[in-house]
Amino acid sequence: MELPGLQIPAEYGGAGADLVTCAIATEELARADASASLMFLISKLGMLPVINFGSEELKRAYLPRIASGEIQASYCLSEADAGSDVASMGMRAVRDGDDYVLSGSKIWITNAGISDVYLTFAKTDPSAGHRGITAFLVKKEWGVEITKLEHKLGVRSSPTGQLAYDEVRVPASHRVGEEGQGFYIAMHTLDRSRPTIGAQAVGIAQGALDYAVGYMKERKAFGRPIADLQGLQFMVADMAMKIEAARGLVYRACAIVDEGDPRGELSKIGAMAKAFASDTAMAVTTDAVQLLGGYGYTKDFPVERMMRDAKITQIYEGTNQIQRVVIAKRLLG
Repeated sequence: MELPGLQIPAEYGGAGADLVTCAIATEELARADASASLMFLISKLGMLPVINFGSEELKRAYLPRIASGEIQASYCLSEADAGSDVASMGMRAVRDGDDYVLSGSKIWITNAGISDVYLTFAKTDPSAGHRGITAFLVKKEWGVEITKLEHKLGVRSSPTGQLAYDEVRVPASHRVGEEGQGFYIAMHTLDRSRPTIGAQAVGIAQGALDYAVGYMKERKAFGRPIADLQGLQFMVADMAMKIEAARGLVYRACAIVDEGDPRGELSKIGAMAKAFASDTAMAVTTDAVQLLGGYGYTKDFPVERMMRDAKITQIYEGTNQIQRVVIAKRLLG
């Protein structure tokens, strides 16, 4: 089965792989290139609400095409003034007969301009706060406009952009779940997607460590390889320990998803996995640059790219500060 179908249920043309398997695939891709792993992940994020809450009609219409690679999907939640505070979104969806009319904008959308369908969250009842949010699957051809592509620090091979919806008409058949269920769908989806961002972070960190270790064996100083220097040996030992700890936490979170979260611990463990793994990726890639010295600071070597790529894993799908809020609430609530 091709990679796009790895995470799609078998009854809709995919491989139906468990999340631990998907995490391993994500890690291996990110070990070489974080952008490549993101391209693998983004359609799954866009389709998770359809898989878990969509009608049978929507599943049969779109999931086989995602699995085959014919089309791609994006997940559209954030707005300029509504990032971590999802309930403050301004996107509106007004019912008009058999359609909804969507107006507003979205920002930080991965795969903007490439995706064919956009899983979009909008307010159907602005007075109801987060309980007034509803999810829709919107085809690009219905009028979704790409108004800007961002110039980013990292993951540059994966486009990120802003979208505009100017009275985009969406059939009611493309509503995902019930009216007012959007916030729950958004959080449910991120809980099940976040561990794979942790896997991406582990892959980035492992790739940086692998490169640094290879370099240390070849680079000589004071007449011997720098791998013989105990101070640097301690650095790589710490890097390897952090990576292995992060990997174990990520796999545990993925296993909880595969089990169906029987103990209700996914939000906490998933947040831990994402935050710890991404903090590890940032620390390890920074140390990898240090181990290469001046060479690490140049584009002739890949560790500077890995360091830039690692940063976004601390930000998207919920900043690490938000992850710590989630963890603390589960412990103290």
